[in-house]
Amino acid sequence: MTRIKKEDFIESIADSLQYISYYHPVDFVKAMHAAYQREENQAARDAIGQILINSKMSAVGKRPICQDTGIVTAFVKIGTKTSFDCDDTIQSMIDEGVRRAYSDPANPLRKSVVASPAAERANTRDNTPAIVYTEIVEGDGVEVHIAAKGGGSENKTKSAMLTPTDSIADWVASVVPAMGAGWCPPGVLGIGIGGTVDKAMVLAKESLMGPVDMLELIERGPANRLEELRIEIYNAVNNLGIGAQGLGGLTTVLDVKILDCPTHAASLPVAVIPNCAATRHTHFKLDGTGPAVLTPPNLEDWPDISLEASDDVKRVFLDNISKDEIATWKAGETLLINGKILTGRDAAHNRIKGLIDNGESLPEGVDFNGRFIYYVGPVDPVGDEVVGPAGPTTSTRMDKYTDMMLEKTGLIGMIGKSERGDETIKSIKNHGAVYLMAVGGAAYLVSKAIKKSRTVAFADLGMEAIYEFEVEDMPVTVAVDSQGEAVHKTGPTFWQREIRKRL
Repeated sequence: MTRIKKEDFIESIADSLQYISYYHPVDFVKAMHAAYQREENQAARDAIGQILINSKMSAVGKRPICQDTGIVTAFVKIGTKTSFDCDDTIQSMIDEGVRRAYSDPANPLRKSVVASPAAERANTRDNTPAIVYTEIVEGDGVEVHIAAKGGGSENKTKSAMLTPTDSIADWVASVVPAMGAGWCPPGVLGIGIGGTVDKAMVLAKESLMGPVDMLELIERGPANRLEELRIEIYNAVNNLGIGAQGLGGLTTVLDVKILDCPTHAASLPVAVIPNCAATRHTHFKLDGTGPAVLTPPNLEDWPDISLEASDDVKRVFLDNISKDEIATWKAGETLLINGKILTGRDAAHNRIKGLIDNGESLPEGVDFNGRFIYYVGPVDPVGDEVVGPAGPTTSTRMDKYTDMMLEKTGLIGMIGKSERGDETIKSIKNHGAVYLMAVGGAAYLVSKAIKKSRTVAFADLGMEAIYEFEVEDMPVTVAVDSQGEAVHKTGPTFWQREIRKRL
């Protein structure tokens, strides 16, 4: 009988979460580099380059790859010949590990979990509880697969009850465009097939724990129908031309993972869950001899990439900028922005709306007139950092507030990730405003462009407070210009046509 010590289990959970916060799986890095090498759309190639540079910086600096350090999911398999030296539940021990990892002073992780999701949505302040799946299996010891999944990709999950004769590949290819770019492609699609609809969801999530090996699979050839389906979906999705960050290009997915199980003869439940460019997962085993030993990867496995500013990159200064100047910016143009910007995301926007609706003034220091807002919830700084990793959050969630912000506050520019909705694009055009895109999955890299930071308002919201950042040469792309041209529409459309020509 194997006996697992409570402290060994908790320590292993905490260590693994710290580990995955700054180390990408090496197979993922190699697949991303392969995509970088074959990408022909320069904007998409640059975005992948930033992701790879950020990945290496995070591995060296041991700071989070992405500011959204996720909600924790753990798949725990316990051997029948295994016991613990305590009466604690698996859930409580995992939660204690999460608590320690996310509060580690050497590398604090962003606490994003809120309780009472349909009511108060109050932050739990320690990122608990984790989502835990426990299975009793034959043998002894404990095996844990653990992941920290960001909200941007999790929010794009899709499921359906297909008929047994429906094409799974066609269905996946039809829903991926509806995901937009908020899941930060290129990444991995996890697909669950069979069981019941809830089982299909769990299978899809668990499939994401597997290695990225699509290029090896294509080279050796499929050995069964599921491997054929993986390749079929991989090709179908990449042929959509969505590309890195939704800018258009040759690679939208790096791999497609599938798990299945038996289902009712009348049913074909299917779920698809995307994993973003901040893919974070690992696994470990405990045999009673101590906590898990997680060996750091060899940093030589990371490519050396240097993104030099080309002659057509424009350096701009946002302090006292005019609408006449931003009207000269064109969709797809790369900018290096400098100056002071305010931040704000869901909770802050909701409070601003409440104040405006009640005829109240905004808090002291919150003046958006003629200024830019950055949609971000940063990680707490450590050491001499001004701010922790501070990559963009999904902008489409702020669409419902955009017309209000442009009309009522004098805001003239926004910075975030992913596409904007049609009505928001119209509002941007009508107000002569602009929307800039920063690369999702490059949070640590972006944070190095932030030279000063202070909390301005709503400090009780934690990472969702309003900050003022002073930035220096922060790289962005003009995603929607003042004339309403949107690169998330034009880019994929062009590259889908280009790919079809080649096929």
